[in-house]
Amino acid sequence: MKEIDRKIIEWHNQNKNIAIATLVKVYGSAPQPLGAKMAITEDLEFTGSVSGGCVEGDVIEQAQQVIKSSSPKLIGYGISDDSAWGLGLSCGGTIEVFVEPFTSLHEKIIELQHNHDLFAVITVLNGNRIGEKQIVFPVDLTDDEDKGLVLHPGIRDMAFRVFQNQKSEKFDVRLENEECQIFCEVISPPARLIIIGAVHIAMPLVELARLMNFSTVIVDPRSTFANRDRFPTVDQIVVGWPAEELEKLEIDENTFIAFISHDEKLDVPALQKALNSKARYIGVLGSRKTHAGRVEKLLELGVSAEALARLHAPIGLDIGASGAQEIALAIMAEMIAIRNGKFFPSKP
Repeated sequence: MKEIDRKIIEWHNQNKNIAIATLVKVYGSAPQPLGAKMAITEDLEFTGSVSGGCVEGDVIEQAQQVIKSSSPKLIGYGISDDSAWGLGLSCGGTIEVFVEPFTSLHEKIIELQHNHDLFAVITVLNGNRIGEKQIVFPVDLTDDEDKGLVLHPGIRDMAFRVFQNQKSEKFDVRLENEECQIFCEVISPPARLIIIGAVHIAMPLVELARLMNFSTVIVDPRSTFANRDRFPTVDQIVVGWPAEELEKLEIDENTFIAFISHDEKLDVPALQKALNSKARYIGVLGSRKTHAGRVEKLLELGVSAEALARLHAPIGLDIGASGAQEIALAIMAEMIAIRNGKFFPSKP
């Protein structure tokens, strides 16, 4: 559980009144990502950050007003570079922060995060329905029952996009003849990296993944390679054939798969399974010549050209890497780019 969530629960158990501040829009540069949060109590305790320290003092003051009035508010902080050291952001950007009282719905959000569920939170930021919130799961977008805010076509379309890209977004919509601003925040479980092949590159890749908050899984049929002596910090070791084990690992939209065994009999059957899954990233080690032969075999197995277009091959960003550590860094850099919504054209 995140430190901010621990503090919120601690304060809530002490019956303290709490306000939650959320970064809902960034224009230009800002030191914190969308969805960054602060929690503030009525006695001026606080945790978290929405700007890296630039505007937190004012946010704390605004939070006191919100706690006293029980009325949420949307606050903008915008500056120019020449006034950057006044009240605002030192990077010269502009942000919007939504401050609202802590409710039982926030408690439910923390619980869902702890359970590692994929969901979104829709919040109305202004107008007559300011502060109205709804928790939305992907399944809520595919049935016809009345699902509150998400029943609105514009909000439903936005929620679809947010789940697909796993990036939060603020947008405008007309609700009950009133122009409203909506923040759709996607909350994803920790990303999981499945590494096919307990080879030398896998060792630094596991360590880099842990630093980047991925859970890690090694899959290899060879116990002499896939063992705790070689991978003492990996979260899970699976000794078995990758094609069979991938079916058991419940691959979802937040799963990244790196094929680095450089062994056709391990890679090709497992790639067929991976390409038919919801995996967010699938990368394969090997030269372009090797990959061309691999593609032919996958086509023979019935994998579509559309599915093959999902492959990142050769795996990793082109940083001129040599040696296991640098190759692992190139792979991790590409996965972080995908996780952060940066998409690159197909490699030539």
